[in-house]
Amino acid sequence: MESLIQLDALPPGLLDLPAARLHEMLPGPTLIHLPGRRTPPLFVSVLLHGNEDTGWLAARTVLKKLAGSELPRALSLFIGNVAAARAGLRRLDGQPDYNRVWPGGESAHPAEEATMRQVVDVMRARGVFASLDIHNNTGLNPHYACVNRLEPNFLHLATLFSRIVVHFVRPLGVQSAAFAELGPAVTVECGKPGASGSVEHAADFIEDCLHLAAFPAHAVAPQDIDLFHTVATVKVPDATSFGFATPEADIDFVRELDRYNFRELGHGELFGWVRQGSGAQLQVSDEAGADIGARVFDYRDGRIVLRKRLMPAMLTRDERVIRQDCLCYLMERLPYPS
Repeated sequence: MESLIQLDALPPGLLDLPAARLHEMLPGPTLIHLPGRRTPPLFVSVLLHGNEDTGWLAARTVLKKLAGSELPRALSLFIGNVAAARAGLRRLDGQPDYNRVWPGGESAHPAEEATMRQVVDVMRARGVFASLDIHNNTGLNPHYACVNRLEPNFLHLATLFSRIVVHFVRPLGVQSAAFAELGPAVTVECGKPGASGSVEHAADFIEDCLHLAAFPAHAVAPQDIDLFHTVATVKVPDATSFGFATPEADIDFVRELDRYNFRELGHGELFGWVRQGSGAQLQVSDEAGADIGARVFDYRDGRIVLRKRLMPAMLTRDERVIRQDCLCYLMERLPYPS
């Protein structure tokens, strides 16, 4: 991995490049500091996953719109995995996930960890008004925001993007958790890359945050937020074959499984089938990393069904992403903090 590049201006022509061509100007992860009327700066992170280009397209949209005038607030823009973006992949084989190597993580990738630690250290010295990490999903999901803390400023920031807010503590090593030490931080999920309205929504969010002078002193009103908490991560074991409407696989998932996203599913909801004699089961871990599979799924009669009421998020049918990350997260509604 290349060491961190820092710039104090946009290279000429950068805003004309799609994500797949950023490598032509940026040889590696790059942090660009732009001045504005207010400080401290807004921090925006894009392309931590190379195939999720909505963040870059949104940042490009905002900066083109505001070109020639002073930004309402200083902006520090971090452009992450340009090598994976060149290939149109979440990450390259042999690379770690760029959203698992921030301070507080468990990975063992010293070069990437050092780069992300440098980003945090630089921004700690500059100060951070708020941090936005912009992502896409590979499955069918609404636009929603994620926070690592249930503090008022974090929730105000999240609800500027969506009334759907997810609180999570795992996975570790994510950008939003590292920046939560510096100020309000959020991860926003903008649907599938290329989906209608995604870039516009993310661009509006960035611009709204640039114009924000301060966060409201009052709490977010309960009627303005739908709050959920991630209680489990579901993975397919490496040695287990799987597919969608693929009866010969060890695990054969329901064909349209990603349509379950953000639906509150009841006891007995079918996820798929286990091939007879394979003994295959899903790996399910709670937020402390403990195995809770027996409490979540039932495998009787060769069927995989839920044992309790839960809501999936980030279910995807992209087999490469499932192998590199997970099948989904499972959530429960969270009472609004009083």
